[in-house]
Amino acid sequence: MKILMVSLNYAPELTGIGKYTTEQSEWLAARGHDVRVIAAPPYYPAWRIGDGYSAWRYRRETLRGVEVWRAPVWVPARPSGAKRLLHLASFAASTLPLLVRQWFWRPDVVFMVEPPLMCTPAATLLARLSGGRAWLHVQDYEVDAAFALGLLKRPWLRRLALGMERFLLRRQDRVSSISSNMVALAIEKGVAPERAVLLPNWTVLHQTSPDAARAMRTELGISEDAVLALYSGNMGAKQGLEHLAAAARRLRDRADIRFVFCGDGGGRAELQSACADLPNVQFLPLQSNERFPALLAAADVHLLPQRADVTDLVMPSKLTGMLASGRPVVTTAAQGSALANVVNLCGVVVPPGDDAAFAEGIATLAASPAMRTQLGIAGLAWARTHLDRDAVLGQFEQTLLAMTTAPGAPATLGDRF
Repeated sequence: MKILMVSLNYAPELTGIGKYTTEQSEWLAARGHDVRVIAAPPYYPAWRIGDGYSAWRYRRETLRGVEVWRAPVWVPARPSGAKRLLHLASFAASTLPLLVRQWFWRPDVVFMVEPPLMCTPAATLLARLSGGRAWLHVQDYEVDAAFALGLLKRPWLRRLALGMERFLLRRQDRVSSISSNMVALAIEKGVAPERAVLLPNWTVLHQTSPDAARAMRTELGISEDAVLALYSGNMGAKQGLEHLAAAARRLRDRADIRFVFCGDGGGRAELQSACADLPNVQFLPLQSNERFPALLAAADVHLLPQRADVTDLVMPSKLTGMLASGRPVVTTAAQGSALANVVNLCGVVVPPGDDAAFAEGIATLAASPAMRTQLGIAGLAWARTHLDRDAVLGQFEQTLLAMTTAPGAPATLGDRF
């Protein structure tokens, strides 16, 4: 099967959204499918172009059996609402020649990852003209999130964007998302239920040795009897990073609790400034794929703050690694949201925006090693049942095959989130 992926982020070393497109493409290629990817040069989450790449040149390369076509993109040094729109528009425009060229290849499936939604019109048209099938995968509902976060505010622009989104969603052969609530939202937006698919983020269930975790703690200067509360992931607008600084400040006199904030993104500098006078906080850069599992396993508690206005518009990709590490999670989420439904099984859920409750949740777990162990085991068991990469991608492949051989067949991926 010929599969064309259109994804803004694609690089083997990514640990966020781009990681899933990368692993998905490599997995399909290893299964014998002919996979091509149209993507920007690596720039995320640091918001700067990776070494060896150019923001302004096209490039073609083969990575682990996947043919990758790089399209130019403008990357703002300090992303804001308007700048993000221009950033996404630059990529959508630069992909047009590459999409035209793929018509000669005639893919069986054009798989688009949102964000950015701006690529969807041309990519969907390619699928139709080439006789293939169109599949839009929604990692984030970027239109809703942009207005919820205040990045975009004008009512007429909201109506226009939501109308265009609805138009595009209804013209896909499949629309998938990463939680049952987000799939339900797609149906509310006009997607026929038989075309809506749940495609959760997955994880590779690895067994990190206790020695590797201890070595990581030693490297960080954190003793065995201290409780390490870890945030690791993108540091952007929708992450609710202000809750991390507030919790660390409330617990600054707890000598037994240490905070480590790892990652990169547009909000890192502000978070560092907010924590500048806190002796219980240290920062790490984004870790490599080789070091990342040891870092997750070195934690005693994982921190997953979310802003109240985007709780059900996104499902944090970082949650999968947290669960696989066998450590409990403290999150800010509205009860009834997909995020809360999962973390209720393996951690502590507190109301969004309640910094006191967030700090108290951390303190509660810090005081109870037995509770941490019990919740960590529950999270790992849930991950083994629902998030194993080969199981998720195996069902994804079956749906692709069914869609191309019997286009009217309903979606087959199981209900996981």
